Amino acid sequence: MTATTTTRSLQTNHVFSIGPYTIDSQMILAPMAGVTDRPFRQLCRSLGAGLVISEMLTADASLWGSRKSSLRMDHTGEAEPIAVQIAGGDPDMMAEAARLNAANGAQIIDINMGCPAKKVCKKAAGSALLKDEQLVADILQAVVKSVDIPVTLKFRTGWSNEERNAVRIASIAEDAGIQALAIHGRTRADAFAGQAEYDTIASVVNAVKIPVFANGDIDSPHKAKTVLDYTGAAAVMIGRAAQGRPWIFREIAHYLQTGEQLPEPSLIEVRDILSTHLRELYRFYGEFMGPRIARKHVSWYLQTVPGSGIFRKTFNAIDNAEEQQTSIQNFFEQLLTKEEKAA
Repeated sequence: MTATTTTRSLQTNHVFSIGPYTIDSQMILAPMAGVTDRPFRQLCRSLGAGLVISEMLTADASLWGSRKSSLRMDHTGEAEPIAVQIAGGDPDMMAEAARLNAANGAQIIDINMGCPAKKVCKKAAGSALLKDEQLVADILQAVVKSVDIPVTLKFRTGWSNEERNAVRIASIAEDAGIQALAIHGRTRADAFAGQAEYDTIASVVNAVKIPVFANGDIDSPHKAKTVLDYTGAAAVMIGRAAQGRPWIFREIAHYLQTGEQLPEPSLIEVRDILSTHLRELYRFYGEFMGPRIARKHVSWYLQTVPGSGIFRKTFNAIDNAEEQQTSIQNFFEQLLTKEEKAA
């Protein structure tokens, strides 16, 4: 590493703005369906994420009457700015969805043109839109005109490896009044296979004046710094790497500011973060759904803990919140006892 990059990496005043909102952290939690609910968003904010984005909400407001949608639209007690992601392929419907979410308290509207899921793409939404640049322009213009709050865009490098049109999409977005871009370093055809590539992200950064966030395979503080330096992005957007490791935001922040790696959290801290997370899930989803939602999170938290496989199977059979918490406490007591003996 050269002296120049060392100096840059140790700066602590990296900030960027989205409309009137100044974000004082270079880490953003990516929107993930079924993951970035309100309890998880609030947890990640408390551990260093500067901006968190809600789960994707369909632009079809006629479907919002479901319990799932009503929970996705619940932002009670969240820190500002409240960012809501919408997805759809009809400009008028997207504009109406933006208006309704703004009326519901959204302060930033994020448009999804990055989701590779077949059920989303079959409806000509998500990353399927990248094939039709005129439709992209129509949607972005309609949404920007419909609200007086900032609108951002999340998208991919293109539809396929032969059709990488991210730079053109970025220019269309900037011209339409989009105020920030998040770009995943894969095409629609890649889905989540292979490795993310960052050359296209760097090209987008150089092509526009609005903030650009780099997304894809950023799973460690060192990788975050490498990607920021390589692409020139304003921030990194963390998705799957935060599942079961919400402290990754704190780790990245420390590394960017000091050049030093934080030690892994202790077993006691992991237990306490997990227990708090579970309590919030129970409170948010209720006594029936809460324990069921908790299962996948517990699996993520414990996936790297040696010998946790048997416990996770046992845990997944428990459908009572209090029993789940007791089982977690007992499991960590066993781990702590082993750790003491080993020491």
